[in-house]
Amino acid sequence: MTFIEWLYSSYPNPHVNGQFGLAHILTMVCIAIFVVLSTIFLKKKSQKSKRIVLFVIAMIILIFELARRGINFCKTTDYSLNNVLRILLPRPGCAISCWLVIIAVIVNKKFLYNFTSIVAFLCGLIFFAYPGVGFNNQYILFENLYSIVTHSALFALSICFITYGFTEFKYKPIWKELISLAVMLVYVFLEIYVLKIEGDPFYFMPANEVQDIIGLSYDLYLPLYLIFMVIYYNIFYLIGDRKNVFIRKKKA
Repeated sequence: MTFIEWLYSSYPNPHVNGQFGLAHILTMVCIAIFVVLSTIFLKKKSQKSKRIVLFVIAMIILIFELARRGINFCKTTDYSLNNVLRILLPRPGCAISCWLVIIAVIVNKKFLYNFTSIVAFLCGLIFFAYPGVGFNNQYILFENLYSIVTHSALFALSICFITYGFTEFKYKPIWKELISLAVMLVYVFLEIYVLKIEGDPFYFMPANEVQDIIGLSYDLYLPLYLIFMVIYYNIFYLIGDRKNVFIRKKKA
């Protein structure tokens, strides 16, 4: 295997069932160790010190994101607008989460930390529950390494945003997070129906992978999907704003 073959991920790489293999388990253990130890170590440190850690990890994601785009441009011979957009823009939900993490750390606003941690945590959780890329080949080529590193980093940061104290889940100023959600949904629908660069970033379209695994008809899957997303999104606020929520209920 040459370096170019590794970099372009062009070396023959047989498919294997690497889910919950040694590499998968060790990666999850490393994420857990990093989150716990860094949270304990930085507990009494300033927000500036904590943000430096977040910034370094976010820059690692950015380096991999930019490198992958550069490599794909070098590999391709199709420079049509559609293919250029496919290379440049974040398409799957996890890639969108990676850029949300980067933006959140740079902008440094609480509502963005809130929104990003919710989205990125779910994407990271789904990936590590049953990874479809990264661990599913015999060799760790660049594409595999890219998937493992970016998913690990976004999952770790989604938790660290919370444990480092950069989030504050309260219902009263939730409108900024809802606007962020609306903007992301507009982008997702543009991807699917206008730009046509991604078929289903968040697994809500018919005949998606999650629906196939669960084995439900789409008529049942979509309502359950929407109910789950509403409950999932609210869990963060019910926990974070539990005092105000229960006080209002008692007063009522």
